[in-house]
Amino acid sequence: MVREDGKRNFVLREEDGTESSVFSGSMPRQAALKAARRLDPHGSEDEAREHATEIRLREKGTDKVHIFHAWAWVDNAPDDKPDWMEGDITKGNVSKQGIEHIEE
Repeated sequence: MVREDGKRNFVLREEDGTESSVFSGSMPRQAALKAARRLDPHGSEDEAREHATEIRLREKGTDKVHIFHAWAWVDNAPDDKPDWMEGDITKGNVSKQGIEHIEE
């Protein structure tokens, strides 16, 4: 379901079928990147990619579940960061694995 601002809402779906956090984005990947940054970060991107976690995002108002491999790592903040930003930041990345349809 598309909101007035053009974004869609995606619910993080656990393996047991429960749904928790809601992430918004104009595309499923945008919402998945937001969800990936909430994972426990590793020390480097290569290490994090080796420990990728599967995340499932159900698009609200539909039966579509978008499946991603997601990973997060800690990196240095950019040199032009704002004053309030800490020295280390969490970055995330995702790789789409496919779409499933819920049959309930």
